[in-house]
Amino acid sequence: MNLKPGRLLLLLSVCAGVWSVPIDRNGGNQEAKEEVPEESVDTGLYYDRYLREVIEVLETDPHFREKLQTANTEDIKNGRLSKELDLVSHNVRTRLDELKRQEVSRLRMLLKAKLDSTNTQSLQMDHASLLKQFEHLDPHNQNTFEAKDLELLISTATKDLENYDAERHEEFKRYEMLKEHERREYLKGLDQEKREKEEKRMQELKEKHRQHPKVNAPGSVAQLREVWEETDGLDPQEFNPKTFFKLHDTNEDGVLDEQELEALFTKELEKVYNPKNEEDDMMEMEEERLRMREHVMKNVDTNKDRLVSLEEFLKSTEKREFNNPKEWETLDTVPVYSEEELQRFEAELRDKEEELKRKAETLRQEQELLKERGKALEAQRREYQQAVLEMSQRQKEPQAADGQPPAGPNGELQFQPEAQKVEDKAAKAPADHGAPVQNNLPAEPPQNLPIHT
Repeated sequence: MNLKPGRLLLLLSVCAGVWSVPIDRNGGNQEAKEEVPEESVDTGLYYDRYLREVIEVLETDPHFREKLQTANTEDIKNGRLSKELDLVSHNVRTRLDELKRQEVSRLRMLLKAKLDSTNTQSLQMDHASLLKQFEHLDPHNQNTFEAKDLELLISTATKDLENYDAERHEEFKRYEMLKEHERREYLKGLDQEKREKEEKRMQELKEKHRQHPKVNAPGSVAQLREVWEETDGLDPQEFNPKTFFKLHDTNEDGVLDEQELEALFTKELEKVYNPKNEEDDMMEMEEERLRMREHVMKNVDTNKDRLVSLEEFLKSTEKREFNNPKEWETLDTVPVYSEEELQRFEAELRDKEEELKRKAETLRQEQELLKERGKALEAQRREYQQAVLEMSQRQKEPQAADGQPPAGPNGELQFQPEAQKVEDKAAKAPADHGAPVQNNLPAEPPQNLPIHT
């Protein structure tokens, strides 16, 4: 029997149908069906990759895989399945150890980045204490994957994903409030004439969106018959719940998971939303899909494991609501938020905007300071270059005063031959031109001249 690799997530009440591999129910005498893995859907958990990789490694072990086939939700939640970790192969344990070390390393980098972003100066960090804020692994043992790690991973994933839909609803509410806030701010920036014209256009789009065909209640006989006829191409008069279930159990694991259920609502959603229409918001379509799936799970999933078994499905068709459901109210008729919630949201946006302005001003001042420091450093560099040049010139002057031969352009000494020096002196002497050379010495008195008395 082929077990889809997402079964542990299914039993955890996690995002069912994350992986899908067809199961061969025809025995070994027939050719096995070609396995076509479906696109993996992110659970939305910040440790999603670690969770998936651990499950994939565990399900490669024959012993653990066998135990998983017979396990139920309670076996996993009470830690009974975690004890089977001691019996898996050495190769599997080695791979799990490596996965845990990688996850610890990743979390350390996240913590360091967080500390750096908050300007926290900490030369010595107690990683064990910091890692305690991550509940999906044992922070006291950071090197090996033990039974406690599997137990913590299972319990944390179960708790987080039980609240996942609520978080998605809250995220959608904030999206809608932001959209309304931006609409109001846009209208404020227009003059009265343009504002009235734009308000009229927006109201027309809203009314156009509301003019859609009737939407059948999800999970009702009318809704399922429509899928049977238009999607499956079968005669609506021959509708059979058991056949319908098997047709839409696409991975043939005996249950309808969340993705298989949501696929049933496509025809109903197409009545309301078209990506080509300006008035239709695809984010609202996904919220509508989530509401439909929750509605079916609430009325059909009696054991609250986020899976619909054939027995649960058939029992739901016997209820009065199956044949006579209440009219389904789409999002355009259900208020998502109150005016008070919108005002609090806008106040929060203003606070964040002011904080961003303060940070921007701080960054601007720091930038100006860096510019000034850059200018000062440039001035110091120029002063240093001038001082070096002056020092070099002063070193050359004493050499000339000491009778040292002058230096060349590259600092080498220059020597002149003696003959050249004589020629230079002769060139500097005045020209003779045949004139007698005057003797400046005092003349001797003439001899034998008469002396007059």
